[in-house]
Amino acid sequence: MKDAIVIGAGIAGIASAIRLAVKGYRVTVYEVNAYPGGKLSEILEDGYRFDAGPSLFTMPQYVDELFQLTGKNPGSYGFEYKRLDVLCNYFYPDGTRIKAWSQPEKFAAEIAAKTTDSAESVSKFLAKSRRIYCVTNHVFLEKSLHRLKTYLSVHTLKSVLRIAEIDSMRSMNQANESLFKDEKTIQLFNRYATYNGSNPYKAPATLNVIPHLEYHYGAYFPLDGMNSITSSLIKLAEDCGVKFLYNSPVNEIVVKSRAVEGVRVHNDFHSASIVVSNMDVWFTYKKLLPKIKAPTRTLNQERSSSALIFYWGINSEFPKLDLHNIFFSANYKAEFETIWGHKTIYSDPTVYLNISSKYKQDDAPPGCENWFVMINVPSNQGQNWDELIATAKQNILRKLSLALNTELGPLIQTESILDPRTIESRTSSYQGALYGTSSNSRFAAFLRHPNFLRGIKGLYFAGGSVHPGGGIPLALLSAKIVGDMVSSAD
Repeated sequence: MKDAIVIGAGIAGIASAIRLAVKGYRVTVYEVNAYPGGKLSEILEDGYRFDAGPSLFTMPQYVDELFQLTGKNPGSYGFEYKRLDVLCNYFYPDGTRIKAWSQPEKFAAEIAAKTTDSAESVSKFLAKSRRIYCVTNHVFLEKSLHRLKTYLSVHTLKSVLRIAEIDSMRSMNQANESLFKDEKTIQLFNRYATYNGSNPYKAPATLNVIPHLEYHYGAYFPLDGMNSITSSLIKLAEDCGVKFLYNSPVNEIVVKSRAVEGVRVHNDFHSASIVVSNMDVWFTYKKLLPKIKAPTRTLNQERSSSALIFYWGINSEFPKLDLHNIFFSANYKAEFETIWGHKTIYSDPTVYLNISSKYKQDDAPPGCENWFVMINVPSNQGQNWDELIATAKQNILRKLSLALNTELGPLIQTESILDPRTIESRTSSYQGALYGTSSNSRFAAFLRHPNFLRGIKGLYFAGGSVHPGGGIPLALLSAKIVGDMVSSAD
């Protein structure tokens, strides 16, 4: 058996390890933390359980595929999920509340009832979203954009002939303003730019593909919480023979004669013919490849946004809230200008509130709820985060208390906080950027770091900082691309 090493037990690292093990490699995963999952981990505190990072689960088939590759049943590994009837509850400053039903027709009727836009305009938007997906999926998401063979396929030729349909020449906001009249509808669909840490007033309208993933494929809730994605895949990987070593920071990827030889961990050398870095590509070059010339233009690209997250144990229950809830800013454009232009936190931030105890009751004590409260913030560039966090907390409490007609401060029983600094230190995400680089340009998809390094045999990259991007589905696709590359190299 050949040896393969994966650096980092994030979701893409775990998936890469499984795919390599299925191909017959003896795989070892080195993880700097004492636990797996990277951003996809959990926090346990005072009787409350919180999913630490990603809270929205779409495209479950990419997780299921890993079990299918090994001939295993996901249910026997503790991985089961249910489809959501309501994708999200949207709350607006004027008191309007829109329920985003998962059924497109029902959602379109809701928009028509709560805004000045028609159901037909929503149907037209979702049809456009579907067309973008059909053009981009097989080429831009499932294949490397940095290999000639990708552009010689029939799928690519078909996509190239339809390239105008992906709407890359306009911003997301421009496209949405051309279709909808009501600011509430525009704001709702502009929000999807934040799914990869971008600005809807700059990011290409191609990102309007994202709603298709929810309204066609659906959104889901893992019955044991988001962390069960990590725990089930870890068990699967171990059953495939993968070895996980925690508290094991890799010091260097050893390259000799333009080929990978292995890694150094605690100054001990471990040989391997394949090395996959699930570490942020910026840190991979800066810390692990000191003798390799770094791609400066790639590493200096604009970072995606980061997040400020409060994990609050709330001593009450709120029936009007659901699993996913959004409380919008009164001035969305000003919020993004503050984040991207002034590199600070807006005084009236849009608040995302996730409450997994709505579906998994033991995530909170009886009569209580576990609140994952997140706002979008800039990446860490030396801001005074302690001061910003204190101010943001008061602004968030004021906003939510007003919307829910309840003074929330006294209801907080326990609190943990995650900010750009701790996101960077815990997950090796440069500047705490959640998705690596932003997608605030029409060529962003092509400018992401490839899943390999040309001229270095056996070195691959997976995870949210490389192609095709951040978020659970794309991170899993990066592992799939790596697996396909290893197969073709063999």
